[in-house]
Amino acid sequence: MNRVADRAEDRGRRVGASARGHGWHREPCESVLDLVGWTPLVRLNRVTRGIRTPVYGKAEFMNPGGSVKDRIGVAIIEAAESRGLLGPGGTVVEGTSGNTGLALAMAAAIRGYRCIFTMPDKMSIEKVKLLRAFGAEVVITPTAVAPDHPDHYINRARAIAEDLPGAFLANQFENRDNPDAHYRTTGPEIWEQTGGRVTHFVAGAGTGGTISGTGRYLKERNPSVRVIGVDPAGSVISGFYETGEVDEGRPYKVEGLGNDRIPGTLDLEYVDRYVTVDDGDAFRMARRLVAEEGLFVGGSTGLIVHAALAEARRLDDPDACLVAILCDWGERYLTKQYDDEWMRNNGFLQRQRSTVAQMAAAKFERLPRLLTAAPATPVRMAVSTLSSHNISQLPVVVDGECVGSISERGLMGAILSDRSLLDAEVECVMGEPYPVLDEGADGDTAVRLLTGGAEAVLIRSDTRLDGILTRYDLVRSLAASS
Repeated sequence: MNRVADRAEDRGRRVGASARGHGWHREPCESVLDLVGWTPLVRLNRVTRGIRTPVYGKAEFMNPGGSVKDRIGVAIIEAAESRGLLGPGGTVVEGTSGNTGLALAMAAAIRGYRCIFTMPDKMSIEKVKLLRAFGAEVVITPTAVAPDHPDHYINRARAIAEDLPGAFLANQFENRDNPDAHYRTTGPEIWEQTGGRVTHFVAGAGTGGTISGTGRYLKERNPSVRVIGVDPAGSVISGFYETGEVDEGRPYKVEGLGNDRIPGTLDLEYVDRYVTVDDGDAFRMARRLVAEEGLFVGGSTGLIVHAALAEARRLDDPDACLVAILCDWGERYLTKQYDDEWMRNNGFLQRQRSTVAQMAAAKFERLPRLLTAAPATPVRMAVSTLSSHNISQLPVVVDGECVGSISERGLMGAILSDRSLLDAEVECVMGEPYPVLDEGADGDTAVRLLTGGAEAVLIRSDTRLDGILTRYDLVRSLAASS
């Protein structure tokens, strides 16, 4: 299949074809809400190396609010207004992982509504700040509570709406305007952008609106289209799809997809298969999409694309056309999946290994050469070397081999006890030789030696000793990286 989104002959026909536009906005818009929808379809090229099946991403992060949830935000508010459920001076209340709240807040800002949103405490601080920037009030609730607990973010939102006069609960998990919005917009867009060639649609489910509404539309146009659901490992949705029973879920880090209950807006009749993806695979794929495709996306997108690529490999069909949802903009996760330390602390990214030579090269103070002493060197001269170069360890070397060592602390203690040692030779006061590692040795080996009792480690390059790492070097390195 050619790059369907780049077909020049279609552009003129698409411009102005709908009130919301097709991504080429040549005419002024009445409000930011007119920018929702007709997001681009982008072929994935580098992360699909070796895969013959074409894979496209529906770039929902290019909606004005930065996520796929923009579609349901405006739809839910417009429907509530038309039914008399929301009017002047009203308040929009919702339990959200962040993106639906932002979509509702954007629409509410234009229409003058107050917003109150509840969010689990696992969500990124960027999302909280974004909601507050739109004037919303944000109530943070604990993540690790049962679905029926009053502090569960959905139950807390319901309680707030019930107690507040003029409040409207958006209720995205049960509100049928959610999947209907995708049936009316996302499905038709994908169908048109692929020229009806779409064969597989891959999406996740937080509320189930995207996969249900889009899947329904695509299957009505072509019953052979396969809809694949993707769930974070720990969510209960995939298990319910397989067994019809809701197991007890477990915590997971991906935001916006998966659930600890089955949403009323999820229509599993339109889903052909469900797969699960671990947090680490999701986050690492999201980082690959930035580095290799220039697509700055969140962890939920990484989750979906990881599964989409696995399905594309399995299909191995150049005539197929697989479309995956790219859910939201990655800037909302700078303190999470795009923070190396957060990734390492959560076990999703291995700490970068360094050789002992690299560790020595990164030292804060480096001498032009390795300073040593010989067994016959006067102690007085060794003291002068330690003092003038502001070092604490001095290896004793004979014919390129370490035969002993002098430490500032041990040497000074000995001299204070017996001042005549100043006129003795180093071999009279030297301690055990330092361990020696080749320059290519793993830095972790040096760390183990230094924390296991050695005061210093020498580094051998080819046949000569030319570097040293001390406990002090190690501590300063750790302090600088923490």
